[in-house]
This record gives sequence, C-alpha cells and structure tokens, in this order.
Amino acid sequence: MSHTVTFHDLSHSRQLPEALFQRTEADLSFFIERVQPIIAAVRSEGDAALQRFAREFDGVQAERMSIRVEQSEFDDAMARLDPAVTAAIAYAAGNIRAFHEAQKPEEMWLKEMQPGAFAGDRHLPIDSVACYVPRGKGSFPSVLLMTAIPALVAGVPRPVVITPPGPDGRVDDATLVAAQLVGIREIYKCGGAQGVAAVAYGTETVPKCLKIVGPGSPWVVAAKRQLAQLIDPGVPAGPSESIILADDSANGALAALDLIIESEHGPDSSAWLVTSSRRVAEQAIAALPGYWAQLDEKRAGFSQSVLCGAHGGVVLTQDFAAAVAFVNGYAPEHLEILAEEPLAVMGQIRNAGEILLGNYTPVTLGNFVLGPNAVLPTNAAAKVAGPLSVFDYMKRISVGYVTRSGYDALAEKAHGFALYEGFPAHALAVSPLRKTLLDRQS
Repeated sequence: MSHTVTFHDLSHSRQLPEALFQRTEADLSFFIERVQPIIAAVRSEGDAALQRFAREFDGVQAERMSIRVEQSEFDDAMARLDPAVTAAIAYAAGNIRAFHEAQKPEEMWLKEMQPGAFAGDRHLPIDSVACYVPRGKGSFPSVLLMTAIPALVAGVPRPVVITPPGPDGRVDDATLVAAQLVGIREIYKCGGAQGVAAVAYGTETVPKCLKIVGPGSPWVVAAKRQLAQLIDPGVPAGPSESIILADDSANGALAALDLIIESEHGPDSSAWLVTSSRRVAEQAIAALPGYWAQLDEKRAGFSQSVLCGAHGGVVLTQDFAAAVAFVNGYAPEHLEILAEEPLAVMGQIRNAGEILLGNYTPVTLGNFVLGPNAVLPTNAAAKVAGPLSVFDYMKRISVGYVTRSGYDALAEKAHGFALYEGFPAHALAVSPLRKTLLDRQS
C-alpha cells in the first residue's frame, strides 16, 4: 500500500495557513466530557475505581492487582532486564542528574537594594510531586528519568511515580529499573485520567500530591485541566511534536531520517519538515518510504498516519525567513536545525521547547541521553513556557530585611505610596509612631 506524504507548497505565497498550526490536543472538548465520570468515580470510590479502570482501560486480566509496586517487583525487573539496557539507563541518568544539578539555584540570595535594606529569594522544594510516566504506545523509562531526577535534585521529600499497568498487572521492567537506579521507591499502577484523579484527590493507597508532571495523551491533558484547582498540572506536555528546519545546505535524506523520530510516537503526534529548498523537500519525500520499510508495522503505521495526515509532512516556504517565521508561529516542542550555520539560525528562533543544532544532534539524543529535560511544552505553549526543570519542583519565598539605619529612607517613600493609594493603615505602620513604639521598647 502506498502512502502519500503531505506536501504544502507555499513557495509562491508568504501566507502561512492557520490550519498547519493546529495540534490534536487543540480541541479537548471530546476528552473533557469523557474524563468527568472517570474523575468522579475515583473521587468517590478510590482504589476500587482504579482496579476497575485497570481492567477496562489497561486490559489487566486479574480481578485485583497490587496498586503500589512491591519490592519483589523491583527485584524481579532488575534480574530480568538486559544489562545493556540497564547500562544505558545509568548513563542517561548520570547526564540528566549533572544537568539538573548545574541548573539548581542557590538556596538563598540577598542583595543590598539600598544602604541597610536587603531583599532576595529563598528556594525550597515543594512537599510532593507525582511523576506521570505514560505507557499506552510503548514503555518510557526515559520519562521516569526526566521527571524523577529533577525532583530528587530539588530535594522533594515525597516524589512518586504513577504509570499505567500492562495486561499482566505489572509495570515494565525498564521503568522499574530506572526508578531503582535513581532512588524512587513509590510507584503506583494507575494511568490516564484515573491516575491524574488519584493523585489529585488521594485514594486509600495513592497519596494526594501537590503537583503532577510528565507528558500524556489528550485524556491525561484533559484530566489535568479539569483538576487544575486541586493539583498543579505542571508543564503543558501533550502528544509529541517536532519541526526539522532545513536550509539549502541540508541533506534531504538526513532531514527525513530525523522527521520520522517524533512521528512514530503515535497518530496524535505532529511532525513537520520546514524548508525553503525544493531539493531538500523532494529528497526527503523520496527517502521516507525506505525508512518506513525498516520500522515495525506498528511504528511505521504511526509515522505514516502523521506524515501523510493533517498534522505532519513537508512544508516548502518562499524563502528561509518564511521558514523561520513558520517555526516561531508554530512554537514546536522539539526543533532540530539542519543548516550551514545552525548557531546563526538559532538566533532567529524565539519559540521552541528545545533547539537541537546540526547534523549530529538528532531529537533521539535529546530524548534519552544528552541531559537537558525532554519533557517539553506542546500545543504552542513554548511561546510562554520552557522545559521541565528543577525550578518546577521548587518554590520561591521572597526575603526582606531592613536594618535601623536603612529604615528611614524606605519608610518615607512607602508612606507617600500608601497615602496616594488610600491605605491609611499602611501609612500608619511607617509613620513616626513606629519609632516611638520601638524607642519605648528599648
């Protein structure tokens, strides 16, 4: 069966059709309506609802399963997993930890704003976080590393993981090994909207958490949105999306090789090659069937559905400036730049979750082992948000300290503000009465 790659020839127009900027998660009305009864069931029934949804949505065969992963399951996974995979997980964990340790802010800073008047910030970890590790289209130990390691670096006292069980009622081996290697001991078998609800409300087994982080399907995104008043939904991370931005120097076959990376995640992904070079576009389109032939049927099907559908393919622009404008308008989760001077092109990019530069930095490296966080904003959220980071697991507390010698100058100005804005109590607190009271005390 032949598959025709979606091709938008915009070489004769500077207009960028709005339809090309749409993602599968843009309209969540279908999912929001359907997650409501799931959320309500978890709230009222707790663990019993999680057991029922595990059978209904995850295909778990057993009538009951242990919702919390037991130590024996960790041990069995470590014994079963290929040592080469364990080594790869450990390698990635080292890079990810080093990156986030470098990112972590100092616990407190103070700056003298005026003589005798100091102000600053104190950084503290939040008390609890749920790391969501998806499973519907595969197993993702890399997501556990990306979500759990920054929590541990930040010092979160209770980081937990929630993830859907497989039909056997177990969590996949690599995810359990990744958790054991980095020091996570609480993993709960609940995914989808029911998992989000479980950590938003708490159940008999699953703890209520302050925040949830990690990517997920539109079902997960919809549940996070519905429960945002109960649990911080974190970086808006939905279905995968990428843009390969290529100038005329690029190898079109290489661009196609990297285009299939995010497209194999699933039919709800988005993936575009954007170029001003007709040669690059044609080479890429010609190369794709050969790459699909090297994938298994499932992943090839996912990639074909994306690159031959409405949310992926090849865009040929009038010039490279228009290609850059497309990227900034789209604000992709992943951006890979294949250009003669990728650093110069990067200077023109304002909106992207991550930027990967040059022929030797495919999205694959960023997703797994390079070190920066691969949980990235989707659905154009990169216009206002950045990657998951150690800061997402911390809160800032402002700190102020004014000495006796620094007080008078600030009090005079603050008194004027208070009177102008109509707050007499504010003004009274910095009036001469304050010094009178303090003098009496001494």
